[in-house]
Amino acid sequence: MDDPRNGAVEVTEDNHHTAKKPKLTRPISEPEIRQEFSHHQPGVARINNGSFGSCPRSVLTAQNSWQLRFLQQPDDFFFNTLRKGILDSRAAIKNLINADNVDEVSLVDNATTAAAIVLQQIGRRFAHGSFCKNDTVIMFHCAYQAVKKSIEAYVSPVGGSVVEVQLPFPVHSDEEIVAEFKKGLERGKANGGRVRLAIIDHITSMPSIVLPVRELIRVCREQEVDQVFVDGAHAIGSVRVDVKEIGADFYVSNLYKWFFSPPSVAFLYCKKSSDVHHPVVSQEYGKGLPIESSWVGMRDYSPQLVVPSILEFVNRFEGGIEGIMRRNHDGVVKMGTMLAESWGTILGSPSEMCASMIMVGLPSRLCVMSDDDALRLRSYLRVHHRIEVPIYYQAFRNGDRDPRDKDGLITGYVRISYQVYNTVDDYHRLKNAINQLLEDRKICSELAKE
Repeated sequence: MDDPRNGAVEVTEDNHHTAKKPKLTRPISEPEIRQEFSHHQPGVARINNGSFGSCPRSVLTAQNSWQLRFLQQPDDFFFNTLRKGILDSRAAIKNLINADNVDEVSLVDNATTAAAIVLQQIGRRFAHGSFCKNDTVIMFHCAYQAVKKSIEAYVSPVGGSVVEVQLPFPVHSDEEIVAEFKKGLERGKANGGRVRLAIIDHITSMPSIVLPVRELIRVCREQEVDQVFVDGAHAIGSVRVDVKEIGADFYVSNLYKWFFSPPSVAFLYCKKSSDVHHPVVSQEYGKGLPIESSWVGMRDYSPQLVVPSILEFVNRFEGGIEGIMRRNHDGVVKMGTMLAESWGTILGSPSEMCASMIMVGLPSRLCVMSDDDALRLRSYLRVHHRIEVPIYYQAFRNGDRDPRDKDGLITGYVRISYQVYNTVDDYHRLKNAINQLLEDRKICSELAKE
């Protein structure tokens, strides 16, 4: 007999369909937004939402309620509440991303866990002889480091090779990216092997660019790439995600970065794949990834349970999550343009190739000449100006094509984020801090390591 804790009940469109968006009587006000994020440390310009996300107070309250329900009566919660709550969250995500079936959606800790799930599957196929030694995995050079380490752990030891495609940056068009990707696919097949997996970011982290995922996947299908894994860590809540339109075999996105969940939870969409397993093996092993992921031993499952509360929060905004995405995109483009104009530099991409994050060139006079310089500047801004923003170092690559300002080559960029709690003052503080360094004739190598 099926264990009801596993959600082994008939799931129909009627009994697990996300409630229609309620009619908005009054949009959330700016003071109410401030209150929702009043737990943020006062006086800090948080323009780095892309790294760790943010969770509003109302969702934290809902999380605390779930935690207390468990602590009050753990046995009853485990047998009668937990799995149904997770199933409700999975059903809500299923509708958000336009998946065909709730069984295609699993909730895992983060994109790193999802990468391990997918790459363990690829590693097993190499180990069992289904793939050949000269078969490859392809990805862009700026793929998240944990993804690269998962390849190092699961694929390289059993004979798989890797092709890294250089992402053009600064970038001017989707066509530049697609052209480089096609060259990488040719390299992957150069020795008679096959490309078994393509890993494609929906939004790259550093530098941050929205990639043309649908076009890249179309190229993969034309070139007979076996499977495509889209790492959309920054996607949900930042860009529209329709897994059927995108067409990947696997798609992951963190809910805590741009979709207001507490850390840490992500969804992993798997299209018609039965041989994937959670890397933590529990008594649920072999019951399918959604069930395996819903119990990986004793831990706090509350982040997986608050999706309905997140939907309540986002629906307080005009236009719901789509309205938030428009607000954040327009805000980050406006602030990025303001900074570039003040510093006499450039944006790292056209506005249509960014979502809620954008790259802004730093003045060449700061002399960001290494990753260490970038870290010094980031630390300086945090310690002396209470500004949290990542700094990216871009080495010289293209000679005459490398971007310049009036004083020299641009090699440093800030990646600014824009979320609903941000204010214009956050970005003017950054503008003024950089301009003060220029007035003082400081360069990054002179800044202290804090």
